[in-house]
Amino acid sequence: MKKIFKRLMIIIILLFLIATLKNKSSFFDLNLAKFSNVFNSDDYSSRYIYVLDRENKSVEYEKNSRKRAYPASLAKIMTTIVALEHIDDLSAVAPIDVETYRKMVENNASMAGFYGREAVTYRDLLYGTILSSGGEAANSLAINVAGSTQDFVQLMNEKASELGLEDTHFTSPEGLHNKDQYTSAYDMAKLLDYALDNGDFRAIFTKKTFKTTSTMDHPDGIVLESTVLSKLDGISEEGFEIVGGKSGTTYEAGECWATLGVKDGHEYICIVMGATLEDISNPDMAQREDTVKLYERIKTN
Repeated sequence: MKKIFKRLMIIIILLFLIATLKNKSSFFDLNLAKFSNVFNSDDYSSRYIYVLDRENKSVEYEKNSRKRAYPASLAKIMTTIVALEHIDDLSAVAPIDVETYRKMVENNASMAGFYGREAVTYRDLLYGTILSSGGEAANSLAINVAGSTQDFVQLMNEKASELGLEDTHFTSPEGLHNKDQYTSAYDMAKLLDYALDNGDFRAIFTKKTFKTTSTMDHPDGIVLESTVLSKLDGISEEGFEIVGGKSGTTYEAGECWATLGVKDGHEYICIVMGATLEDISNPDMAQREDTVKLYERIKTN
């Protein structure tokens, strides 16, 4: 009788333990699902994303950040910082190169509005490269600094190596599509973080408009406008402010933005790349939507 009683007790205990573990497992699975929904849900159009807190270098969000992607005109960030590190006098004359100017026109590249042989300054070229994403400005910078675009690209790749940008390679100063020109969201954030420590670069990157010097071709100068900050007019920025940026757009690269934002006193770099582009003459600005959402969702202490 005692043996039967013991067996019954063992069976009851085992059934109780099974039921308890099953309930705990269900509870764990439910909470795991909630966790996954929060962190794995992705309502971003951009295929490659990296958000960096500049103060403590912590990663706020990333998506395919180490995968190689085409940079389009984000390449001009490297063009600008390399040029700045090789220019002694920003007010010195640096004329527009005619040959590369014609090439940019033939390729329907974005332009700052300068004319071939126009006697602009290095400062004009730098602002034209970042604000207006001018292909003629970027290539003229390269030629005035290094003598040729090829030699300047070598400087760009040397700087990439120096900064440890392992998934980055450049083939041109202006960023026109080339299958051998690539970077990653992580590398681009690392590059921008470095470049922003240069006071001249920061001043250019965070400027909304800039008027170039008077020349014979443009006696009143040219008003250059940021291709990023000008697209934020009327856009709600709740609790944050995007203070600078560079855009990049080709069919192969998609819609790309590299921005600097401020939230609760912290500076953040937000890189979004690879949002699908259907019509380059009528872009849907998916990269802007992604950028705004990413800044909104940054959790600050």
